[in-house]
Amino acid sequence: MGFGEQKLFLNLLKEKTRFIFFPFLCLLVVFPFAVSASDTKITNIKYWSSDDYTRVVIELSEPVNFSKNHLTNPDRLYFDLLNVTLDKEVRTSFSVGDGILKSVRAGQFNPSTVRVVLDLESLTDCRSFMLENPVRLVIDIQGSRTKIPEKPDLLMAKRRIVIDPGHGGHDPGAVGLRKLYEKDVVLDIALKVGKILMNDPLYEVIFTRDRDVYLPLEARTAIANRKNADLFVSVHANASQRRQAKGIETYMLNWTDDEEALRVAARENQISLKKMRDMNKKMDIVDIIKSALLRENKRDESIKLANYIQRSMVSRIEERDDLGVKQALFYVLFGARMPSVLVEVSFISNPEEEKLLSQDSYRMEIAEAIVEGIKKYFQSTPMIQKVVELKSEGRNYR
Repeated sequence: MGFGEQKLFLNLLKEKTRFIFFPFLCLLVVFPFAVSASDTKITNIKYWSSDDYTRVVIELSEPVNFSKNHLTNPDRLYFDLLNVTLDKEVRTSFSVGDGILKSVRAGQFNPSTVRVVLDLESLTDCRSFMLENPVRLVIDIQGSRTKIPEKPDLLMAKRRIVIDPGHGGHDPGAVGLRKLYEKDVVLDIALKVGKILMNDPLYEVIFTRDRDVYLPLEARTAIANRKNADLFVSVHANASQRRQAKGIETYMLNWTDDEEALRVAARENQISLKKMRDMNKKMDIVDIIKSALLRENKRDESIKLANYIQRSMVSRIEERDDLGVKQALFYVLFGARMPSVLVEVSFISNPEEEKLLSQDSYRMEIAEAIVEGIKKYFQSTPMIQKVVELKSEGRNYR
């Protein structure tokens, strides 16, 4: 063991002292998986930052149990991941310095436990949850930091909307009988939505992706949070084993026992229906909903947004079945701190709707309907006096 490794190990060992646990500060969800320690590794650690929020993601080869604690003097959180080892390629120590998180440190605390320490600058809330396929532990840290605003060139009130085309890259999403890929359809619709909105000076649009690239689900809401978006709209095409299934539906984040909603969420989360059912039954439902929906009472706003988009799509697109506004635990909506919805624009698995989705005119109808719903939502909401900087920015933030 080299000197650097010895120092890191001693620092991690010190975390056993001055133990203080705040049960109401950090919401903890532990998933009871039984996995062999010799086969399970931490493969990567990464983060995203915003003004008052930092998301840390710990990527793993398999799901694991974990515990979380808070220590003071100095202020830090640490996570013990059980029955796991560090991959030799993982960066075990790096600075963040974003005003909320100073740095991240990781080390093999004992032969079967890895400890990840988050050195804090500011902490008001902390949420953590495990996602699958790929497996990763997501840690959301909320804090406050003193900012010295840059002097903008031009200021005006604008609405910032993040449009999220589902899937992408090596993840095609659902595939129709005629080999139409969901990832291509929803990217085209999302770009059309953005183009229409950007013609109005009241709106600023950010795409989670604007080309055929893969983006993890947790990165999508992290982009919206980091950019302090007013809305987050994720665009998808539906699929079902029943070829006759068709129609349009819009989802918000919440627990559900509706079997069809569970199927949709399982597919979009890229997990099995059984695991989706287990997540609804075994998870501490109250905590996970609080951790995902506690966004300054944004749940009601998400319901309102979902209804406006759904009604607009059904009324504008002729002869499409209205499947309504529904709710389910979609990973892509976890942790969003603004009104957020997931739109299933049609069933790509239905031959008739796949044919429609292949047509540019139909995609434009869908895009125009989504825009109409977004605008009606804002018209119903008191104007937020939000000042943003107007200057040339790239349209894809990653």
